[in-house]
Amino acid sequence: MKKIFLIGGGGHCRSCIDVIESCTNQYEINGIFDLPEKLGEKIFGFQIIGSDEDIEKYIEDDHYFLITVGQIKSPSLRVNIFDRLKKLKANIITVISPRAYVSKHAELGVGTIVMHDVLINAGAKVGENCILNSRCLIEHDAIVEDHCHISTGCILNGEAHVKARSFVGSNTVVRELGKIEKDSVIPFGIKL
Repeated sequence: MKKIFLIGGGGHCRSCIDVIESCTNQYEINGIFDLPEKLGEKIFGFQIIGSDEDIEKYIEDDHYFLITVGQIKSPSLRVNIFDRLKKLKANIITVISPRAYVSKHAELGVGTIVMHDVLINAGAKVGENCILNSRCLIEHDAIVEDHCHISTGCILNGEAHVKARSFVGSNTVVRELGKIEKDSVIPFGIKL
């Protein structure tokens, strides 16, 4: 089993823990990093062992990290943590729920989490440090660039393109060949 450390202890972390625990015998959660004042608290039995300042002490060849900070208005915190992990040469892991379907012809970047019931079809490309939230659909040949959050129930139709650092709200539908520009925040339920 891979020893995994989570960075961020909020609501998204809880969802990530559920996905990780569903990946039977793949991962062992060894601790969570969050705000200094939360040190010693537990989330679903997993202890907050330090803050962002302590991450470097835990970087070892057999330790893996997942950013479990959520992303709605701005991806900046997730991006900063990701860039810091890369600079420290940390092992950043990609996690896929066993209840998701990822085509063998799709590409996933490092640090991305694929939540329960996500469908990623052939030819789709998903960048680094993305959140593909529960029940979203990434259709054939769609592109999701780095540091994006595709929220619950979203549909990206064939060849749709979501540019970097964007948030796409729940139940949004992006038409075939549709584009979402860099740094966009799309509210829920929009049809584009």
